[in-house]
Amino acid sequence: MRAPIGDFDDARPAPECLDLLVAPVADAVRAWSGGVPARQLLYVDTDPAIADTAVFVEHHGAGLLSASANCVVVAGRRGGASTLAACLVPSRTRVDVNGVVRRQLGARKASFAPMETATDESGMEYGGITPIGLPAGWPLLVDSAVVGTEWVLVGSRRRRGKLIVPGKVFAGLPGAVVLEGLGTA
Repeated sequence: MRAPIGDFDDARPAPECLDLLVAPVADAVRAWSGGVPARQLLYVDTDPAIADTAVFVEHHGAGLLSASANCVVVAGRRGGASTLAACLVPSRTRVDVNGVVRRQLGARKASFAPMETATDESGMEYGGITPIGLPAGWPLLVDSAVVGTEWVLVGSRRRRGKLIVPGKVFAGLPGAVVLEGLGTA
């Protein structure tokens, strides 16, 4: 099957390749419910050496930049308590950690989680963080522009492979809150 975005000739419905997905993502696909059928979640096998957005877009088509989203882990702190959350923003933007994220988490201070914390706590590889199959209880902050994008390319929890998902799906994921201006230029 040809992917709806990018130059991927071998896109497959995620339910047909659960063995290629990391367990939490495969579990999320198995348990999928909502307005979009699980068959619309597509998996494409990719080279882990080019997983970072800029190199990936250069290799698979410049048009992917406007259809890609980055998922990053942030930490909000208030007093001695720390809250981890995932943020999903268009790849051409940066997460507004000190404004939108800090206010949404009710934190006195917010920052990007250190790489080791992000990977250890999420169980995902750096460069492959995805909003699908996040740890239970994590808030998922989603930029409204992502939800408004027809097809979105995101990580698959590891550097090898990507998911192509209808943008509207992200608003219905567990813990999701759609926010204006989460991603800034």
